[in-house]
Amino acid sequence: MRKREAEIDFGAEHIIIKRRYRALGALNDLLIALWFLIGSIFFFYDALMTDGTWLFVVGSMQLMLRPAITLAELIHVRKAYARN
Repeated sequence: MRKREAEIDFGAEHIIIKRRYRALGALNDLLIALWFLIGSIFFFYDALMTDGTWLFVVGSMQLMLRPAITLAELIHVRKAYARN
């Protein structure tokens, strides 16, 4: 016998919540890539190395936001489910 995965439908509100957090996560990922790309280019020039380091710090801090965005989504969906 095959085990089936349980799927719970939260309706349209769940879809809207999920899409908003996916968009937020994608924007965050795009900015991370941008900071690391610009920071890497800055490392080619001695005068810009400190600025490049700061861009790496900003990108690293945004990497810490990724799981926070996921947790916020899970909490938001759980609260929406509890209301129904």
